[in-house]
Amino acid sequence: MARAAATVHTPLGSLTQRNARDGACCRACGSERVTTIAMNLTDGSPVKLTSCHRCEHRTWQEQTGGVLPVASVLDKTRKIR
Repeated sequence: MARAAATVHTPLGSLTQRNARDGACCRACGSERVTTIAMNLTDGSPVKLTSCHRCEHRTWQEQTGGVLPVASVLDKTRKIR
């Protein structure tokens, strides 16, 4: 029987508990009140979405830290036929 691959869990942050925040901030307004979600897009690209609770700005980042335009994110999520 094959073994399942080990899963690395990232600790969850909190908007209400300062000591649980991970230091992420909004690129537009600098607020620390952000939600950050790591995911893999349909084409397998690992990305991180950061959404600001103050100004509602959203940023998609590649694993290397580069910012992805929304059009690129949408292209990467389309299924190839």
